[in-house]
Amino acid sequence: MAYFDVPEIDYTRYSNRQLAAVPLAVLAVALLVLSGSFLVYGTPVPLGMDFAGGSELTVQTTTPEGDIPAAFDEQPESVTGTSGDNQYIVRFSSTDAQALEDQATDGLESDGDAQIVQSVSSTSASFGQQSQRTAMIGLAVAFVGMSAIAFLLFRTFVPSIAIVLSAFSDLVIPLAFMRLAGIPLSLGTVAGLLMLIGYSVDSDILLNNHILRRSGDFYESTHRAMRTGVTMTVTSMAAMFVMGVAAYLLGIDLLASIGIILFVGLATDLLNTYMLNLSLLRWYKFEGIRS
Repeated sequence: MAYFDVPEIDYTRYSNRQLAAVPLAVLAVALLVLSGSFLVYGTPVPLGMDFAGGSELTVQTTTPEGDIPAAFDEQPESVTGTSGDNQYIVRFSSTDAQALEDQATDGLESDGDAQIVQSVSSTSASFGQQSQRTAMIGLAVAFVGMSAIAFLLFRTFVPSIAIVLSAFSDLVIPLAFMRLAGIPLSLGTVAGLLMLIGYSVDSDILLNNHILRRSGDFYESTHRAMRTGVTMTVTSMAAMFVMGVAAYLLGIDLLASIGIILFVGLATDLLNTYMLNLSLLRWYKFEGIRS
């Protein structure tokens, strides 16, 4: 496996408090964003149609994108162009799909012989709430399971809590980014968040294993872990960035959202693993253990 030329950072220049301060400050801002969003909007992150309910129409029309909302009695939540010519996805909070389809047929200009409404889907509010509960339970179970594995592997409090805290931050910061960027929470983006939990555990266990279970000086072990961990993370970030840009250009909103969420989450993981987690491990290695 090829490695990037990962520089050997002189961690002795920084105290544990200095290393932990930056990731903890970013986490605090993220929690503030999510708390403020919950107080103002009732949800920490915007909910997609999968969880909030609503209707989605794919229309083929020569009507300009800016004039499409005027064809409907209800203001659309969004109008998004796709990779197809004169094709748009129109989303509504209403679940009356039949009425919306009729309005589209009557109010939009046809594109030659093509049918105006190409497809229509609808999710009821009650089903969306049920899906939301199921997704949140899934995230909670994954997080609890990850925490249990961390404690079973290391059987000591500080290395285990370092993994849990890093994974928590890797989850919270992308959620705050979703609120700021207006990316809705959907079944697809939940899958991306679950991937982040797994990746966070992997990178943190890699660091913990090198420092606590392998021979060598603390900083030598840290650099060995970084050579592998940073290479994996930067490679994954590049892949997610390319996927996100390509999906955006092709009009595939879900893949674009997943790509940017994973990119932000992986960047967050670098911050948490090699600053927050490392500071806790160094404290545990040199100050927390008493003979």
